[in-house]
Amino acid sequence: MPTVTFVLIDQMLSTGTILPLEMLRGAESRARAEKESVPLKLVTTSADGAPVKSRSGFNLAPDMALDQVPDSDIIYLPALWRNPRPALKRNTALLAWLRDQAAKGAVISAVGTGVCFLAEAGLLDDKPATTHWHYFDRFASDYPRVKLKRQYFITQADRLFCAASVNALADVTVHLIRQLFGPSIASHVERNFSHEIRRPFEEIAYSEGAVHLHPDEEIVQAQTWLKQHCSDDVKLSEVAKHFDMSVRSFNRRFKLATGQTPLQYLQNVRIDMARELLQSSNLSVNEIAEKVGYQDMGHFTALFKKFLSTTPSEYRTTVRAKLFRVNT
Repeated sequence: MPTVTFVLIDQMLSTGTILPLEMLRGAESRARAEKESVPLKLVTTSADGAPVKSRSGFNLAPDMALDQVPDSDIIYLPALWRNPRPALKRNTALLAWLRDQAAKGAVISAVGTGVCFLAEAGLLDDKPATTHWHYFDRFASDYPRVKLKRQYFITQADRLFCAASVNALADVTVHLIRQLFGPSIASHVERNFSHEIRRPFEEIAYSEGAVHLHPDEEIVQAQTWLKQHCSDDVKLSEVAKHFDMSVRSFNRRFKLATGQTPLQYLQNVRIDMARELLQSSNLSVNEIAEKVGYQDMGHFTALFKKFLSTTPSEYRTTVRAKLFRVNT
């Protein structure tokens, strides 16, 4: 059961916690409805276990103190209003805890000035990051070793995600839900929390050393290989042989690491590629189907609808309307 921990800090902006928490609850609910449940342990914590007061005046009661939190798979750090320096000085124990959790492989996501906690802990040294635009200059001055990417709303460095705004944090959360639950549930959550069709995480984030949420390095290499060869006539038995595994062992390890079979993963990659081509190219739907490795148009359409709950043609019509609508 993956543990997701939300850190609560005095004078935080509560949207940076409430929104991803509700999105993850929505993913759990959808997974149960589809009988693909991936139960999550969602935990809130403050430094001493006492309630904190948000910037808007709401008292937020944590589940436990920081020293009681189990090792976490994903951690969310909230934004603070304007100057985060006083909070950084008050939360030295949090900095040590973040370093410990990062060393154990936790994914850590910070929004706005919450990124300063990652920087203050030294976790962003020589890595890309972004933060709220109002704090760019001070951040660059305080953390000269961090590679500040002012033009990006999202950065990823290994398992560290920085989001410049709450909207960007929602995109990061959809990306993490996709890795935890798969594309169908991620798409469902995205549509329910954001009416507009948004660009995929991979198109808008600055990524350096991006990793998957599991430690099996050979399967990570297999995932990379499948992405690179997704347009080819892929025979999974040959992929298993390429990585010196039996088909049975390859399937077992792949499913254990990713929650998907190799075939399901390949289908996800191909549908992602098709989605991007429908949005950005003038290729026909038939041409796109062939380009992503499907000769059977009916099979391609059925898969696309299974993953995104719409047909390729309907998706193109919707996304083009969003992208190219002219205001009158």
